[in-house]
This record gives sequence, C-alpha cells and structure tokens, in this order.
Amino acid sequence: MAFTAKELSQNENFLSAILHSAHELMAIYDEHPRIASIFAAQQRWLLAHAGYALFLGYPDDPVPALYSGRFVDFAVKHKIASRNTAAAFLKEMIAYRFVRPTAGSSDRRITLLEPTETTNDYMARWIYTHLLVLDALDGGDRMARTTASAGAVLQMQPVIAKMILDSESLRNPGVTFALFNWATSGGVVMDYLISRISKIDPSSDKVLIGPISPKIIQSQFMISSAHLKRLFKQATELGSVGWLGAPGKSSFWLSRNFVSEYWNYQAEKYAIVDTVSQAVLDQPDHSAKTGEELLALALAISA
Repeated sequence: MAFTAKELSQNENFLSAILHSAHELMAIYDEHPRIASIFAAQQRWLLAHAGYALFLGYPDDPVPALYSGRFVDFAVKHKIASRNTAAAFLKEMIAYRFVRPTAGSSDRRITLLEPTETTNDYMARWIYTHLLVLDALDGGDRMARTTASAGAVLQMQPVIAKMILDSESLRNPGVTFALFNWATSGGVVMDYLISRISKIDPSSDKVLIGPISPKIIQSQFMISSAHLKRLFKQATELGSVGWLGAPGKSSFWLSRNFVSEYWNYQAEKYAIVDTVSQAVLDQPDHSAKTGEELLALALAISA
C-alpha cells in the first residue's frame, strides 16, 4: 500500500526523510548550481515539471510535444506563470542547454524541443531521491524495481507533474513556506534552514538550528544581501524565524508552524510520488498504460 499524506505527516521517522531531501538538494546545488536553481523556487520547478511532462505526454493532453507556444499556453492555463515569465524560463533552459531543438517537426513554424541528457539525469535523480526515502520508511523496494524497469521514470513523471499541479495543498502550502518558495532562490534557502535541524523539541514552539551566517548563505546560493535581508525580515514579521539573542551571534530558530508547513508539504509530495510509483510498478506491463490510465490508477490508490 502507498503512504497517504496524513500517514507520512504523522510518521515520526519522516523528519529524517525531510532532512535527507534537504541535504540532497544541497548536494545538487554544489554539483550543478544552475540546474539546482530550477528547484530553488516553486514557480521554476513547476515550470520544469510541466515542460518535461509536455515532452513525454501530459495525461489529459497526451500528444507528446514541447515547444514554446504550447509551453507558454500551458503555464498560463495552469496559473503557474505569466506568458512573459514562461517564455523567459524556456529561453533560459535553451541557453543553459537543459533543452535543445530536435528534428522531426512537419511545421516549420514550430521548433520542437527535447530535454538534454543532463536534464534527464537530474529529473530521474529527483524521482529516485523520493523513492529511496519512501523505501527507508517501510523497507520497500521501489527504487530497485524502478531502476530495473526500462521507462518507469518516464511513465511516472507526467502523472506526478499533473497530480502536483492539481494539488491545492502543494500550490498553497502556507504563508511562510510560500514566502520562501516563491521568492528567487528562496526555496533553496528554506531547504538549507531545514537541513540544519538536528532535533525537534515537542514541548517548544521554536526549533533551534544553531548559528547561521547570512554571508555564507549569500555566497553559497548566489542571493544578494538585500534580497536575503528582505526575506528574513518578512519571515521575522510573520513570527516564523528569528535569532535567540543577538542577530548573527546566537542560535537561529524556526517556528513550529513554519516547520509544520514544510513537513506537510513534503508529506503531500511524497504521497503523490508513492501512489504514482505504485500505479506504474504494480502493472504487469506498465509501458502499455497511457498517462490517463496511470493517472486513474494513482487517484484510485490515493482515494
């Protein structure tokens, strides 16, 4: 059986899962800052998942094709970004060689695009990270079965993307989470703060993470001093973060509400990955299933 979001949010071992995810993103950022920056803000990673899913065959629009006009229309329709923002994002992906033109279009007015090997590798790694954590929670074999099944990741990703885009709790996870996750580089700053948690005192409304250095954060995640100060100021005004004593010289804390927003968000996301992986892996011949059929199976599992 796949985990539900509620089961994960109530699982005391899920904290280690959250920390693993945060540390994994830190590792990716060290390896490849440009591709990690795609996951540094919610809008960008939603756009990335949308584009990849369109290339593979989005479940309710299953003709596989990624090109600028379709991508921009999709982003606007699903309220991910404005036309200008979506178009600029795709141009950036082309410039950084995360997608590239491909031959095969019968319409010369349309330039078809495809993910590069780097993008394929990191999208698979994103899914593998989630599967490994889920396996650690229940001793499952999702990761082994996925790597043993040719095309399993490519079957999973479009359905995961649709379920994420359709999830109200993921699109609106909470005030503080949204503050960080919609800000430029804010998502990776949030992951960094969460990765500093070593334990949570259930009797306290604050989670201490020890001293932090704004200068190191600015340097590591290529965020300006003014932007980081503004982000922390807004979070402080919400009562979500703060210093135990003198700023910069004492332990930094995160509110329990902020951590709960992050925790519940991750639980919902992991539950989606789990239900989709089960829908794909439990079929005798998953390659024969359409996106719509896999989506229906995943929704039935999560019901």
